[in-house]
Amino acid sequence: MPWNRRHLLTIEELSVAEIGQIHATAAAFKQILGQGGKSVPALRGQTIVNLFLEPSTRTRLAFEMAAKRLSADVIAFDAASSSTTKGETLRDTAENIRALGADMIILRHAAAGSPLYLSRLLDIPVINAGDGAHEHPTQGLLDTFTMQEHLGTLKGRKVVILGDILFSRVARSNIHALTKLGAAVTVVGPSTLVPQWFTALGVTVSHDLRGALAGAEVVMLLRIQHERQMAGMFPSLGEYTGMFGLNKARASWLDPQALIMHPGPINRGVEIDSELADGANSVILEQVANGIAVRMAVLYLCAGGNPEAIAATE
Repeated sequence: MPWNRRHLLTIEELSVAEIGQIHATAAAFKQILGQGGKSVPALRGQTIVNLFLEPSTRTRLAFEMAAKRLSADVIAFDAASSSTTKGETLRDTAENIRALGADMIILRHAAAGSPLYLSRLLDIPVINAGDGAHEHPTQGLLDTFTMQEHLGTLKGRKVVILGDILFSRVARSNIHALTKLGAAVTVVGPSTLVPQWFTALGVTVSHDLRGALAGAEVVMLLRIQHERQMAGMFPSLGEYTGMFGLNKARASWLDPQALIMHPGPINRGVEIDSELADGANSVILEQVANGIAVRMAVLYLCAGGNPEAIAATE
């Protein structure tokens, strides 16, 4: 099927077929890179601007590397030395970037809905790299891509997302992606961070860690989103770790082959012990590596690339 989207704003709006198309295109790019290819000329001559107005390491670098692997020119926007510090609005910043000849904008912003807002103003593709506590679509896509590499189909697979669900854009994107792909998703953590209304998204809500982890084939740990919380949501980090941190004893409740995942940054010794983060079941660094191929696929498709041309190289 042809790719008909100009922007990538949410996973919620994607169909199962569109998720599959991104995954298939990412797999083709991953194979090309794995065969020793450093880049492909797919976006040569295009200029992509990384407009990151929140801190980021993995996502920003992965998008930059993905764009360079596609032979695009990449400009990293430095918010600290930009006119945004003088009060320039997001609209004016983006319209100036477009006037300077940008062909695509990748946006990370603290305000939910900001990528949608820009997509309605600009005549170039806008890619959501995380908007507030709303969504982080490429993270959900790379996470499900990584799961499928290990598990094949996700239909009926038991996936647990553990931690700060309420303030996590990663959780929301993964919930949308996983439920669309047929996984049985449980979200677990303190009741203040895992409210019952998440059941409306098609997941099971639990505050019983042992029951939630029992037999799970994937567990995804999330850090506490302190920067988005307006008040203390639990007594202390020590008490959170004591009740919900994943350690070796609690990991024994999982399926023995369960994948251990984390979108980063990891707070070692809080949501997960180092021996698990670095252990044999951890695919955390695979997630990081797969982020390049998945973001290559997103940039390529939204720039108007032909998915069949890339898939044919696989």
